Amino acid sequence: MDNTLELYYESAYIKEFDAEVISCQEGNNAKYEVVLDKTAFFPEQGGQTSDIGCLIDEEQKEHKVLHTSISSGEGLIRHITDSPIAKGTKVHGCIDWEHRFSNMQQHTGEHIFSGIVHSRYGFENVGFHLSDSEVTMDYSGVLTEEDIRDIELEVNKAIWANVEVICEFPDADKLSSIDYRSKKELSGDVRIVTIPGYDVCACCAPHVLKTGEIGLLKVVGLQNYKGGVRVNILCGGRALEYVNSQQNIVKELVSIFTTSEEKIVDSVKKLSDENISSKQKLAEAMDELASYELKEIDPSKEDVFLFKPSTYDGNTMRKMVNALSQAHGGYCGVFAGDDVENYRYIISTGALGKDLKAVQELLKNEFAARGGGNAKMIQGSIEKLNVQELLNKLEQL
Repeated sequence: MDNTLELYYESAYIKEFDAEVISCQEGNNAKYEVVLDKTAFFPEQGGQTSDIGCLIDEEQKEHKVLHTSISSGEGLIRHITDSPIAKGTKVHGCIDWEHRFSNMQQHTGEHIFSGIVHSRYGFENVGFHLSDSEVTMDYSGVLTEEDIRDIELEVNKAIWANVEVICEFPDADKLSSIDYRSKKELSGDVRIVTIPGYDVCACCAPHVLKTGEIGLLKVVGLQNYKGGVRVNILCGGRALEYVNSQQNIVKELVSIFTTSEEKIVDSVKKLSDENISSKQKLAEAMDELASYELKEIDPSKEDVFLFKPSTYDGNTMRKMVNALSQAHGGYCGVFAGDDVENYRYIISTGALGKDLKAVQELLKNEFAARGGGNAKMIQGSIEKLNVQELLNKLEQL
């Protein structure tokens, strides 16, 4: 079977085309693998997700193209469809252009970014992923926040300059004289994407004709990764959506705090400081209240279990359990929660050194508790707890 003719190499802007079905095989999950004599659907490869769209047969029935793939070592492109198309059928292919063009914007933006990183810092792009929700690039060296801001500005200057993007398959002689980026050794026909002044790189994917079509590049994430960094970017429409979403968040915060945009950070910090102070005062008040309550418990009582509201945090619970363990010899536990929210618990053993294994088994086997610990202290949570039933069981230990 001859290789599929790749129309996207003739032009990345072919949105519709006519072709013939060469084969159709049933695949997994009630899907079908359709091979055409030619296609403008770009298959998943080079870290980029595939084109999607539809194929319309001679009876005007539409078959959705959910994914497109190309097998390693062969030139057959398989279109994963939601329904079968008989061999020999003439079809009209329609690319989901919004999806395709977005991928072109992201990928060309990535080339400019990686080209600048390589020329300025000498770092290689050792990983690239372009999906419908994110674009990530992994670089072999560390970039700071300041570096990223400078690179981002330089990339956008390249976009505004509306530089031509040249995609070509140079012959062997010309290829040997080109200094281009590549993640691996290549042989045979090598497609070179050149953005004059910014990048020369081997790449199989569709790209925009001029950098101005990218519109905008925005860095949205930076983290240390495998000795280098991972950078997240968004371009074009995706970048605009991101900026709009961030602006909407700021507008909502401005409304909540009844302040101006330039003062919103100070307002949030002030609220955070007040919240921390309030929590500290509440914790101190709860500790004081707990100390009074613990003094009222009969010191001769061996096992003590207390049930508190869900507002009791882990630190307060642990302090109460420790105090109980010093005053009482048996099982000492605190349960915090209510019938709506889960109960959290911390249980320890007092001076008599009772083994908590029996308590842990009871909680897990009869109340489906989740948690763990050791012979001296256990902790965890229980859903839909019947408090009286639990107390009755604990008294029987």
